[in-house]
Amino acid sequence: MKKRHRLMFPLAAVTLALGTWGYHAGWLASTFSPSPTAAQIVDEMEAAAGRAHPGFRRNHAKGLCITGRFDGSGQAVEISSAQVLQRGSVPVLGRLSAAGGDPAQADAHGMIRSMALSLTGADGQTWYTAMNSVPVFPVNTPEGLYEQLRASMPEYGGSGPDPQKMNAFKQAHPEIQPFEAWLADHPASSGFDNTAFYSVNAFRMTNARGQVRFVRWSMVPETAYTPMTAAEGSDPDFLAFGFAHRVAQSPARWHLMITLAEPGDPTTDATLRWPEEQRRQIDAGVLVIDRQQPQIDGACRDIDFNPLELPAGIEPSDDPLLLAREAAYAESHKRRVAEQAGH
Repeated sequence: MKKRHRLMFPLAAVTLALGTWGYHAGWLASTFSPSPTAAQIVDEMEAAAGRAHPGFRRNHAKGLCITGRFDGSGQAVEISSAQVLQRGSVPVLGRLSAAGGDPAQADAHGMIRSMALSLTGADGQTWYTAMNSVPVFPVNTPEGLYEQLRASMPEYGGSGPDPQKMNAFKQAHPEIQPFEAWLADHPASSGFDNTAFYSVNAFRMTNARGQVRFVRWSMVPETAYTPMTAAEGSDPDFLAFGFAHRVAQSPARWHLMITLAEPGDPTTDATLRWPEEQRRQIDAGVLVIDRQQPQIDGACRDIDFNPLELPAGIEPSDDPLLLAREAAYAESHKRRVAEQAGH
């Protein structure tokens, strides 16, 4: 059983990658040579998942919609002029999901969890943020992502990738080691409500005086982490049922912790983590989720949660993966909307 999980891991890593990153079809072609287009990446994503499921997201296909509010502490105004980070409450619409391209998969197969949020300030500007339960990314270039996808395609007649192809990929991309080490040391949690979520990439925040700081952020749960139990692992839908039970009793709460980079911290390589325990962190406020809805007809269904839709005061860094984020989101969104419309 342990060997089977090890063979399935790379496919989960790919679903993390594709559930989080996308890019304009022409951007890669103009920046790298040779490079895949967004359509080619989404094609490979569908192949890695076995097949596409019409009308559903191409990654993190199984999930639920969430609504609530963000109660800003006002402490982040020293580094960002974004209205959503000022003191006060703003409405939140979001989605919780697990890695995988099958909307009917068992929850235990989605080792990597995702939180996508839309926060809208009083000024009408919206902050979309897409976070994952692993603080680092498996690769640090769009080309590496494409190569990982191709190595993760299911072996003919099997349920996982070809071990030889995956081993060759790992040898060619040693930057994947921190990602693998994190998964080995952090078993999947027992629920969404006790999972921490990370921005993975670095961003720029600019305050009202024009001062710029590089940051990463995380959503840290108030509920203590506990690992997934054997009973939960045998329940194919324990994540959604568990979260529904939780919010029926009391809201789920996370603290938005913004970590400030120090000189020398990498801001263009998402495979390298900053030592958070040695970096200043700002508690920017509390995310409060008090309602959940099925994704099939919930308010989050048609939102692509493009993580580069940012309000004034928050900007992307020069991480090459960030420039690649928009279009696979857009390409996947275009395909599933067309499928929903019957085209």
